[in-house]
Amino acid sequence: MNDPLPPLRDVIAAHDLRAKKSLGQNFLLDLNLTRKIARAAGADGAVIYEVGPGPGGLTRALLAEGAAKVIAVERDDRCLPALADIAAAYPGRLEIISADAMKLDEEKLLPPGAHIAANLPYNVGTALLIKWLSSESWPPFWASLTLMFQREVAERIIAKPGSEHYGRLSVLAGWRTKAKIMFDVSARAFVPPPSITSSIVRLEPLPKPVAEAELKKLEKITETAFGQRRKMLRQSLKPLGGEALLEKAGIEATRRPEELSVAEFAALARALV
Repeated sequence: MNDPLPPLRDVIAAHDLRAKKSLGQNFLLDLNLTRKIARAAGADGAVIYEVGPGPGGLTRALLAEGAAKVIAVERDDRCLPALADIAAAYPGRLEIISADAMKLDEEKLLPPGAHIAANLPYNVGTALLIKWLSSESWPPFWASLTLMFQREVAERIIAKPGSEHYGRLSVLAGWRTKAKIMFDVSARAFVPPPSITSSIVRLEPLPKPVAEAELKKLEKITETAFGQRRKMLRQSLKPLGGEALLEKAGIEATRRPEELSVAEFAALARALV
């Protein structure tokens, strides 16, 4: 489907929109690229939840690629008139919510099976991902996440044991999802251009986590272990029981946190009283 709206650069000029550093904004202007993201998100026929649409580059692509409905949450009131123009061009298919996504209960807001797709503001991207990965019920309310992050964060999400990028975020993502980097996005695609490369990451929920564990205990174990990632586990996990905890979980005390599999971190969480 062709996009019936003016070029995004003209929309930004018409509404006098300047990306705000305080909101972590970088506007994505390349509509070929936004349509590629929309296709990666499986937009055709889907209900899509989008966070931080800004002037609506990705929003337009999601609709043009056939999304049945887009529910867009934007906290920057300056962007609402531009989004209203998109809603008028795609009657009944765009719902705009003026709110802070960190404060929303999306489980009550969204229909079951909604897909989440977003060019996330850099300053809240990781916090939002952790929020969605920390859903009380599993499988979660969302069917997939297709999200843009700084390349460095993307590498942490998909990292495997033994990698320099492997850490708390890798364990949480690997425990409950299958995650992969779809493609990179050059800084030149944005206004203003950020100083780093971005990556599109797609996460699909596993039917059940890799191994049984309580979320809060798993978070406590990973936070403590990776807080001193260069030290042996008997030292870094001392505050939680040290060698006794490791023995209970069947893990050698001389290993380091980046060597442990997700299942082994889950075993430590189960051993934690």
